[in-house]
Amino acid sequence: MTREKDSRSLFRSSTAEKDSGSLFLPDGASGWDDYAPFYDWENAQTLGRRDLPFWRSVLAREQGPLLEFGCGTGRLLMPLARAGLAMVGIDRSAPMLERALARRKRMPRASRPAIVRGDIRALPFPGGRFGAVLAPYGMLQSLVRDRDLDAALVEAARVLRPDGLLGVDLVPDLPRWQEYGRHVSLRGRTPDGASVTLVESVRQDRRRRLTMFDEEFIEHRGGRERRRRFTLTFRTLATKDTMARLESTGFRIDAMLGDYRGSPWDPRADVWVILARKR
Repeated sequence: MTREKDSRSLFRSSTAEKDSGSLFLPDGASGWDDYAPFYDWENAQTLGRRDLPFWRSVLAREQGPLLEFGCGTGRLLMPLARAGLAMVGIDRSAPMLERALARRKRMPRASRPAIVRGDIRALPFPGGRFGAVLAPYGMLQSLVRDRDLDAALVEAARVLRPDGLLGVDLVPDLPRWQEYGRHVSLRGRTPDGASVTLVESVRQDRRRRLTMFDEEFIEHRGGRERRRRFTLTFRTLATKDTMARLESTGFRIDAMLGDYRGSPWDPRADVWVILARKR
């Protein structure tokens, strides 16, 4: 397997696309290239690696290689590989993967994960290649169209071996966020000394179950100011709908959890973790 590879079918970069006749939906793939310089900084102050011990424990019981959807900058991919797991990461965003590749260069060669640039709706891997597929931290919620979500689940089933594991981590509280405009959400310094402020607005389209974050990162470095603006869009489906989609694409549900300690699912939980097996 090559270490970097471009899929022939990458997400389109348009900000809106006609879907189901006259209905227009935002593009859930947009914004991530612009987010790349700030992704690790923001997540270090919010989620961090709170989910890492859980996924490391779950994946350690599976036979490799193991595939991570939306590996981004390598927030999970690199420590999972350092733990001895045979990891492969795939992501469509070249700026995100540039940071993952820089991290990988600092690792011992024997533990370096494979990194592939490609589209999770059309995976560049043969069938039955993986023992597990991981879709962490709401990754699948960026697929705001039914056809895209279904295609990704079909592809996950295709590349898994029989009884292979699919781990899905969802962020269920997004629909409960109140709409607001231009709120300073975070302030701080990056490891290299720059000062960063995140000014954030939240919009909801409750009919279509969409939450849109309008982000403005203001960076001060050496007397210079740089502003970067973009929007991230997520869709939150009901658990019943999500599980029905998994079952219709060839999975059986093994567990539904409500946190990273393995507690039972609760509709009020901050995270919903689904562990499913390929039938």
